[in-house]
Amino acid sequence: MTQYKVDIQPPAKRLFLFVGDGLRADKLYQLYQDENDKEKLITLAPFLRDIVQNHGTWGISHTRVPTESRPGHVAIIAGFYEDVSAVTKVEFDSVFNQSRYTWSFGSPDILPMFAEGASDPNRVKTIMYGSESENFAEDASKLDTWVFEQFTQLLANSTTDLNLYNKLNDDQIVIFLHLLGLDSNGHAYGPHSKEYLNNIKVVDEGISKIVKTIEDFYGNDKRTSYIFTADHGMSNRGNHGDGHPDNTRTPIIAWGAGINKPNKLNPIGHDEFSKEWELDNIQRNDILQADIAPLMASLIGINYPVNSVGELPLGYLNNTPIFKAQSAFINAKEILEQYKVKYEYKKKTKLWFKEFPGLSNSTHNHEVMVQKIQNLINAEQYEEAEALCVILIKLSLEGLRYFQTYDWLMLRSIVTAGYLGWILYSLKFTLKEYAFEEKFIEKKVDSINVYINIITAISLILSIGLLYVQKSPGTYYTYVIFPVYFWREILLDKNIFFDAYKNSLNHKNSLFYIIGYILVLEVFVYSYFERSVLSFCFGLLAFWPLFISSEIRSQNVILFMSWFISCLASSVFTLLPVEKGEDITLLMTGGLLITTTGIIALWKKKSGLPFLNQIIAWMILVISTVTPSVFGFGFNIPQHHLQRLTIITLAFSPVFIILIAFFGTGNVASLASFSLQSVYRLTTIFDPFLMGGLLLFKIFIPFFIVSSVFGVINKSLNLPSFSLFLLVLSTCDIMTLNFFYLVRDYGSCEFLVGNVIIDGNERKIK
Repeated sequence: MTQYKVDIQPPAKRLFLFVGDGLRADKLYQLYQDENDKEKLITLAPFLRDIVQNHGTWGISHTRVPTESRPGHVAIIAGFYEDVSAVTKVEFDSVFNQSRYTWSFGSPDILPMFAEGASDPNRVKTIMYGSESENFAEDASKLDTWVFEQFTQLLANSTTDLNLYNKLNDDQIVIFLHLLGLDSNGHAYGPHSKEYLNNIKVVDEGISKIVKTIEDFYGNDKRTSYIFTADHGMSNRGNHGDGHPDNTRTPIIAWGAGINKPNKLNPIGHDEFSKEWELDNIQRNDILQADIAPLMASLIGINYPVNSVGELPLGYLNNTPIFKAQSAFINAKEILEQYKVKYEYKKKTKLWFKEFPGLSNSTHNHEVMVQKIQNLINAEQYEEAEALCVILIKLSLEGLRYFQTYDWLMLRSIVTAGYLGWILYSLKFTLKEYAFEEKFIEKKVDSINVYINIITAISLILSIGLLYVQKSPGTYYTYVIFPVYFWREILLDKNIFFDAYKNSLNHKNSLFYIIGYILVLEVFVYSYFERSVLSFCFGLLAFWPLFISSEIRSQNVILFMSWFISCLASSVFTLLPVEKGEDITLLMTGGLLITTTGIIALWKKKSGLPFLNQIIAWMILVISTVTPSVFGFGFNIPQHHLQRLTIITLAFSPVFIILIAFFGTGNVASLASFSLQSVYRLTTIFDPFLMGGLLLFKIFIPFFIVSSVFGVINKSLNLPSFSLFLLVLSTCDIMTLNFFYLVRDYGSCEFLVGNVIIDGNERKIK
């Protein structure tokens, strides 16, 4: 794609980007009670607050889901949003790649991805600590101190290295300081902890010293721009990944060359969120996270990253009207270029191509709009040109979205047909193999089967041919093949469904059972959004024994009383807040535990995770896990099914003691927001594969236990193996279909949908 940059002298020769990984906006901006004077409120970041009040422009940078480190940094530095699962990892253009030189300091988890994809690997220099330094049993602020020290050492090295000195004094250079300590301390102790709050002080003091060192090194030449922000926030539990506002609201503070001073004349942009920060006398300038990339490119005069969808925040710029108008124009042309590439590709590959109406009509033809903007700039009507640029950017982004979702109707229809086909195919298999004896299945030589095969072959050939002509991705072929196969098998064995229907006529309540079953599945879907629904379900289940014959109840009084108490206790759990508040009982219990552990700590001082404890934890994990196999199958000892289930359950119980309870994982539906505390007793060194594997192991345990119960029920009812499992597996895809239509590729959490005021304009956050 064509690259664009402003051909006017930029305000800055160099740009410093500080990213406080995992820093919540409110934790930086809010005031705290002074420990020495309870009536006095102080800030944890006096240097950055002074910048906000006297020297720069500030606001909230709104992120997208997933609120994770990689997609957050990609949005900041490259200006585009990765897929919602944070799985797609491709090479991309970035501000670093467009700079003359970039030096980056920090985590090995983030820095390499911007160096490996650079057009010139020698252009991006990475200085990283080892992954073993990311130890959650230690105060992680030392990681940030290391970054500050390494940058200071770089400047010191330049005094004896002429080549390095010349590079540092060149223009269009970027220095990136990745500060991971906040994220690590947030995971380990939570964002309200003294470790996290103290880390904010460390970051503020470090930046203060670094800025002074920089200004001394460059002789206060007024050609340095600074940007401080964060990739994502942090929930109260120390997690992130979802769309909760605590995760999506991050700070943005910019100062130095080319940046506006605080606006105190008309301080707009405030809401309830910033009410208690005592900054309402200064304008708050909110942006979207991807907007930072074009801002950085504008400040040092480099090409805008070709995939950037960020909108240049003109409210941050302090420059001439022509520079601001030209910058907005370049921003519009860069995004329009992406639209044009998508347009040409779709037009060339789609048989029944439909243009995006927003940029193809006479009112908003993009070629006409570009010429109008150029004419306005030539006529020195800069504000009018900026306004038209905003419209062109908006339409170009809508056009991009239009072409990105161009095949959605077709794909959703195919996938829906596939899921429905799989459900019926699985039911057919279950009915044929487990429900009916073969002699009861009507045997018919159906001539229509020949036509079914012919139609199937023709449909498959036409579909594959259509996909080939349209140069569709390889995955599209899979989407087509599976539903065609499933529906062919369903139609060929349609007699099984007819027999099942005839058989159900003999059982008048069958239809009601099926409808009730589907409704229960829909209730479970709704429970993902409203947990209290599960409390209602548990409450109903508590009274289930009342519908059993009195004879059975009288024989199992203790069992049914246990059932009643268990259901009511479970119903309370789903009424509790996700982020547990204070409870007097828990406080008393916690106080007793603290006293006990305090006495032990005084008796024998310990630090971090003792190696002996770690070894014992691993031994317990392994031994308890293999116990069911050894005890039951290894010695061939006959066991009652309840005894067997008890052994299996107790064998896996130590895992929950070591790894915290099942719901201690955080968001069970997404590893993007799992709780690292779950694995601290086994390892404290950050290792995503080991930690992720342990977490998955813990998540699968309840499913394994439930599967064991299914096995027992199968035997008790003399059903074939896996029959109940296959029935549940197939019908649960009804829930899957619900979630398929609820998923959004821009983040599905309701917290992110809303409007914010950015540069005086209302912009939609998705």
